[in-house]
Amino acid sequence: MEAKVSKWNFKSFLWHAVFLSLAANFMDVNTIVPSMILKLGGTAVHLGFLTTIMIGGASFMQLIFSFVLSNEAYKKKWLLLGINVRIITLFLLASLFFFSPQLSTTFTFVSLFVLITIFSFSGSFANISYIDINGKVIDAKERKHFFSLKQFLSSAGLIVSALVARHLLKITVFPDNYSLLFMLAGGLLFIASFGFYALKELVPSTNRRRRFKDFFVQMPVEIKQNTNLKNYLFIINFLGIGISLLPFVILLAKRQFDFTAAMVGNFVLYSTIGMLIGSLTLYFLAKKFSYKQVLTFDVFIGASLPIAALLLSSNEFLYQGIFVFAGIFASTYKISVNGMLIEISTNENRTFYAGISGAGNIFTMLFPMIAGYFISLFGFTWVFAFMSISMLSSIYFIRKLNCN
Repeated sequence: MEAKVSKWNFKSFLWHAVFLSLAANFMDVNTIVPSMILKLGGTAVHLGFLTTIMIGGASFMQLIFSFVLSNEAYKKKWLLLGINVRIITLFLLASLFFFSPQLSTTFTFVSLFVLITIFSFSGSFANISYIDINGKVIDAKERKHFFSLKQFLSSAGLIVSALVARHLLKITVFPDNYSLLFMLAGGLLFIASFGFYALKELVPSTNRRRRFKDFFVQMPVEIKQNTNLKNYLFIINFLGIGISLLPFVILLAKRQFDFTAAMVGNFVLYSTIGMLIGSLTLYFLAKKFSYKQVLTFDVFIGASLPIAALLLSSNEFLYQGIFVFAGIFASTYKISVNGMLIEISTNENRTFYAGISGAGNIFTMLFPMIAGYFISLFGFTWVFAFMSISMLSSIYFIRKLNCN
């Protein structure tokens, strides 16, 4: 690939990343969406079910989508389809909350779950094409720099959007504040899509055409043959449950403190500050860190978060500080697993591996729903302790990885 084309695509992906980051806090699945459910009167079971859809269900759908897209040599049009569906869904969510006072609670809840499902699944659909195109159109030697710079610029944008989201939550009342947040998210995501329109996908994906049955049959074969892929799946299952922690930390906060819009805004801001710290650190250390080192760091910080939530649940000020460390975990984990998936795959199998990654993430997929149910029965202590132990166990598989 020509260096000129690679640089153009590098900038196009960054354009999308920057405007996506400005939109992200208005539609954040870890803070805004859970707090929105709780404001509507949702329970731990509702929260667990929705988190399963947003995190686990979307990951599982990558398997179906990867089969559909694996036979497509060029994926730009499918990437654009995915992001456009997300944009439309955000405007529909804004409309739903605007008219919610005139709607029944049941209709609002059902519509919300349907729209969030479409939003999450369309993101999963777009992510398959994103990973494949990114692996083809940016030079391999620039990838680690790209992911770090992308996360750095995204975190800077997230700080701006966090401050705006925090302000809007404070000056407007429910449900108008959430309607406005989703409207802004849709507009910014629309601008972000210009970066994808600008992409130059000159290199086709050399995919092997498969029938649906063959696609499933090949999965265990591929996992058995590729030790890195096998260890990668164990890591995203055990360490990845840390991504689903924040909705339950917010639920604990609702039960322990005065759950105001200002507090929700603080959660958004502090988690964003943590993401900026994590991404800045990796950006400046882009040529020095390995994915194994970052994941090892994530094990210990991730396993500490549930315990910290329990210990600090009587101190509102210190409790909010948990979100800073949760942000650090989220940003560094995301950089590592995305970069690692590209490293252990090739242009020929990258779409297939993305599908395996989604379908193989079974534990992370089911855990939020199970956690919500058990929290409703037994409380937070046992569930949070189990999360810590699960994340610690991933250290064994990280040590067995053979990658940079």
